[in-house]
Amino acid sequence: MSRDVPVVGCFAVIRGEEPSILLAESSSLMDRVLALQVVAQLPASTVKSEARLNEMRAALLEERWADAVVVWIEETGVAVDVYTESPRIWTERELDSEQASMEIRVAPLFAEP
Repeated sequence: MSRDVPVVGCFAVIRGEEPSILLAESSSLMDRVLALQVVAQLPASTVKSEARLNEMRAALLEERWADAVVVWIEETGVAVDVYTESPRIWTERELDSEQASMEIRVAPLFAEP
């Protein structure tokens, strides 16, 4: 039986006090994930001005996800980095402990200075 396994096509790093990573199939999906999981979770009472609060709310309701994220970044001062390339996921098959041990010995760090 085949299972649909999600493929990571995009990831984001939210660089807050406790950095977090979000994974998504595409950059368009990542925009929605950031809007829902990051921007919309900001307590309204913490937003410094009513104008900025209204700007964030309008961007979310109008599905202008990127605009909402930009305003959130300006409001919170927390950087969000989005990477559209898929991260490499290493497997045991690609790099088992024996191969790693061998490759480490010929790595640039072990070359004569």
